[in-house]
Amino acid sequence: MKISGSKIKEARKLKGLTQEDLAALSKMNLRTIQRIENNENMPRGKSLQLIREVLNIPQEELFEAQSNSRKTALVQTFVKALFLIVLNFVVISVFGYLTIDSNSTNNSKIGALLLSFFISIFIVVKTLHFNKIERLLKFGMGLLVYTLVIFSKISFPALVMTGLLPSLIIVLATLFYREGLLKQHKKLSHHN
Repeated sequence: MKISGSKIKEARKLKGLTQEDLAALSKMNLRTIQRIENNENMPRGKSLQLIREVLNIPQEELFEAQSNSRKTALVQTFVKALFLIVLNFVVISVFGYLTIDSNSTNNSKIGALLLSFFISIFIVVKTLHFNKIERLLKFGMGLLVYTLVIFSKISFPALVMTGLLPSLIIVLATLFYREGLLKQHKKLSHHN
């Protein structure tokens, strides 16, 4: 088991101590305390005992429960996956309603084209740290699968005429070519 720097930090703050205070009281270097709290350094032996005495906390409380952190990581991964599935389903539903639905009009098809651009730009801006393949897989896969399913039921010209295929192309191109879009945006903003 490893010692949790965040628990030491939490205990220090509960006592109303600064890092400098803890360093002075435990007769340790300030940088050492900072490294311990950031989990860059693990206190052992005498150092651990001095910190425990100053903060008045039992040794067991300083140890991270590794199984809890694994469970938390699994739950977070599950929630993220569920969110992506729901998000893809919502996007599919909106595009399906605007393009394929029997009540769709030319105005709703134009709306689908506009939405496909603005939704994908929003996703790009919020996911700048993703690479293009990761972004495509997470946010474009649902629409791509939906289009393939619809394509198996209707002809290619009908797929184009409904506006679903052009919407898909806009979404996937925007998600994939985000670097080019952002470079153009930066050039335009520097000229103004």
